Amino acid sequence: MPHRNAPLTETGRLRLARCVVDDGWPLRRAAERFQVSHTTAARWATRYRQLGIAGMSDRSSRPHHQPRRTPAEVEDQVLRLRREHRIGPLRLAARCGITPSTAHRILIRHGQPPLAALDRATGEPIRRYERARPGELVHIDVKKLGRIPDGGGHKTLGRAEGRRNKTGTGWAYLHTALDDHTRLAYTEDLPDETAPTCAAFLQRATAWFASLGITVERVLTDNAWAYSKNTWRDTCRDLGISPRRTRPWRPQTNGKVERFHRTLLDEWAYRQPYTSDHERMEAFTDWLHWYNYHRPHTGIAGQTPASRGTNLSEQHT
Repeated sequence: MPHRNAPLTETGRLRLARCVVDDGWPLRRAAERFQVSHTTAARWATRYRQLGIAGMSDRSSRPHHQPRRTPAEVEDQVLRLRREHRIGPLRLAARCGITPSTAHRILIRHGQPPLAALDRATGEPIRRYERARPGELVHIDVKKLGRIPDGGGHKTLGRAEGRRNKTGTGWAYLHTALDDHTRLAYTEDLPDETAPTCAAFLQRATAWFASLGITVERVLTDNAWAYSKNTWRDTCRDLGISPRRTRPWRPQTNGKVERFHRTLLDEWAYRQPYTSDHERMEAFTDWLHWYNYHRPHTGIAGQTPASRGTNLSEQHT
């Protein structure tokens, strides 16, 4: 594609060349007519004679001879190390004795995807999926979070005083149910992650989704002890839900709720120092509403989770 200040596009080059070759215009007359130099007019006329219309396209500026190009054996070494160790240009450069920019150029030249697009365990491109309708699959997981003692923790008081003030605070167990299609999230702060607690949470989460017009059909959990008990299976059966579990040691399968928990920590739990656990949980209520109804979600093309539900944001009323 010609740059923005180029006097000729491909159509203009073709018109110039046809004036010279087909209509017999002198080169200087054609150059003056199209406001280009004599050499430019000669170049496009020559290419038109040799290649026809196809010659009007831009050519690569890469030289035909590259005596300083990285040797093929070094490129093979870079690609082999990338496949075997899944490391980036900086570490590849250190091992192969080249600059990071050269390593990056080799990866680009051979069509290697960025590490962020690869499964680090297998080296295969990540296969992303999304269920077709709300409620078809709900991801469930628990995130443990240290409770904040009254008066604040180490982020407010400093490390030494924070340790002295921490005694007996315990853990918050944040149970989350996240819909695969809409990314709508329902989260509760509960005292533990036992089977009865998880089963009761599922009942409340199902009722919450039902209040939004979403019927939960399947739930996906990891292989935690609570999700393998009869209490969980019986609750799923009573609710008409099909339980599913991820493969062992493969948290990526439940990646949507894992990513939600990372967002939750970044944008709520660790966003500012809190002076008590009660203060932090009060802020969580507003944050979760903002996440569901107002926050643009990059995983669904900048839409809000509520906009993908059944008229949750009331945009059709």
